[in-house]
Amino acid sequence: MNHPAFAPALPVRQAAILIVDDAPASLGLLQDMLRSHGYRTFVAISGERALDLAQRVQPDLILLDVMLPGLDGLETCRRLKANAATADIPVIFVSACSDTEDIVAGFDQGAADYIAKPLRLPEVIARVRAQLNFRSASQSHTQQAARLRMIVEGMDEGLMLLGQDGRIQYANPASERCLGYSETELAGRPLAALLAEPAANDYAAYFDRRAPNPDPQGGDAVPERCRGTREVLLQQRDGSLRAMDLSLSPMASGEQLYVALLHDITHHKQSENALQRAALADPLTGIANRRQFDACLEREWQRAIRTVRPLSLLVLDVDHFKLYNDLLGHAAGDQCLQAVASTLQAHALRATDLAARYGGEEFVLLLPDTPYGGAAKLAESIRTDVERLRVPNPRSTTSDFVTVSIGAATFVPTQFDDIRSLFLTADRAMYEAKAAGRNRVLAVEGGYAWEAMHRALAR
Repeated sequence: MNHPAFAPALPVRQAAILIVDDAPASLGLLQDMLRSHGYRTFVAISGERALDLAQRVQPDLILLDVMLPGLDGLETCRRLKANAATADIPVIFVSACSDTEDIVAGFDQGAADYIAKPLRLPEVIARVRAQLNFRSASQSHTQQAARLRMIVEGMDEGLMLLGQDGRIQYANPASERCLGYSETELAGRPLAALLAEPAANDYAAYFDRRAPNPDPQGGDAVPERCRGTREVLLQQRDGSLRAMDLSLSPMASGEQLYVALLHDITHHKQSENALQRAALADPLTGIANRRQFDACLEREWQRAIRTVRPLSLLVLDVDHFKLYNDLLGHAAGDQCLQAVASTLQAHALRATDLAARYGGEEFVLLLPDTPYGGAAKLAESIRTDVERLRVPNPRSTTSDFVTVSIGAATFVPTQFDDIRSLFLTADRAMYEAKAAGRNRVLAVEGGYAWEAMHRALAR
C-alpha cells in the first residue's frame, strides 16, 4: 500500500468557462482560444439558456455578449447577479458596442470586465486569466474566513473582539455560555462592566487611555496588570461571579481592535480551594490542624492588640489516652479522638472561634473577644459534655469514662507581649489541672488561677 505522503498528486481542475454568443463565428473563435489554453468550455446562444447552464454547471467565468436575441446580455447579467446560486460568478461582457454608455451599463449590472470586438487572443486570455486568479484568491480568502469562524465558534474558550473604547463588537458562543448573555446582549457592552472589582476599574482605565481622545488626567502609562493573562471574576447574567483567566492583547493588524480570551477556571479554583482546606484540616477529626491554628492565632493576636479586647485560649488533653489506646487499639482511639473533636467543635459557636487538633490527643479552642469568665465557663461546659459521652475507659484511675483536662488563659495583649505566652500559659494550666487530679479546668488570667473542679461521678 502506498503511503499517503507518496500518493500521486491529483490533477489540477480545469477552469470551466461559459460562452454566451448568438454569432457562430464569434462563438467558435472563443471556444478555440480558450480550449487551446486548457480551459473547459460550455456554450449558450441565448440569455435564457445561459441562465439555465450557469445554475447547473456553476462555471468559474462567463463571457457574455451584450447583443442577444430576446433576453439581452444586460438583463441576463442582472438576473445572474440576482440569483444567489450564480451571483458570485464573474461576468466579462464581450461586444462590438464600444459606446461609453453601453460599457457603463454593463458594469452597473455587475460585470467584472469588458472585452471589445474584434477579439484579440492575447487580450482575451489575459483578461480571462486575471478574473480567474482574482476569483480563486477571493474563494481562498472566503474559505479561510469560514474555517477561522468555524474554529472560533467551536472553541471551548470565550473569545471577544473589543473596540478601541473597550466595548464588545463580537463574542463567540463560548463567551455566551460562560456569561449567560446572548451575543446581542453582549454587543456594545464595555468589558469592564462585566468584571468585578478591582479588575473593573483597571480595565476601564486601560481603555480610557487607549481612546482617541483620552482623559488628559489619565496619563500615558498603561496598567501593567491589564496586559497578558490575569485572574478575574466575571459577573454572569444571573448576578453570580465566575472565576476566569482573562487574556487581553491588541490584534496584529492595523485595526484598532483587541482580542479578549476567557478561560473558565471555576473547577481549578474549586480544586485549589479544596486542597487548601485539606491542607488546613486535620485528616482524622476534620477540624482545623495546627497549621491553621497558628495562622489564626497570629491574626487574632494582632487584632486583639488593635482593639484592646481579650483573647482567650483553651488547651485540652484527653486523660489517660495512652492507656485507652493500648487496651482498646488504635481504631477505638481514633474514634475517641473524633468524638472529643466533635464536642469541642460544637462549642465553637461564632465564626471567629476556632477548634483545632494541636497534636496527638491535645486540642485547642481559640476564642477571640472572650473575657476570662466566659472562657472558664465554656471550658467547664466542654469538660462536662465530654464526660457525658460516656465513652468507657477501663484503665483510667480518674473515671470509668473518657475525661479531659483543660487549661484556659485570657490575655489582653499589647505590642510588648510575646504571642507564645498565651499558648504557654494555657498549656501550663492544663498540665497543672492534670497534676491536680485530671478531669478538671484551670483558668488563668494574667497570673491569677481560677479552678473549677467538678467530677461526673460522685465520690
